[in-house]
Amino acid sequence: MKYIFPQNYNMKPKILGFIEYSAAIIDLIWGGLIIILLKLIIKSLSIKIFIFIILFFPVLILSIVGVNGEDLIYFLTYMVKYFIKQKVYLYDK
Repeated sequence: MKYIFPQNYNMKPKILGFIEYSAAIIDLIWGGLIIILLKLIIKSLSIKIFIFIILFFPVLILSIVGVNGEDLIYFLTYMVKYFIKQKVYLYDK
């Protein structure tokens, strides 16, 4: 049996079918950075876990769900470009 994919179908490789490799790498780097900083600053294990969950899970959920189908890296670059150079474009019809 042969499967025919349309030419405009964008087939992105994903881990377990729902998270892209670039987003997973960003999540690993972010999680590692948070763990290292928490080990240096805080002694209590329960507070470390609480702060890790607060800081890590929003990024993880954003990378899994995405923003309108955009990749996490592209979304972050668009946001940084917008904050650096804010412009409002008005078009007349």
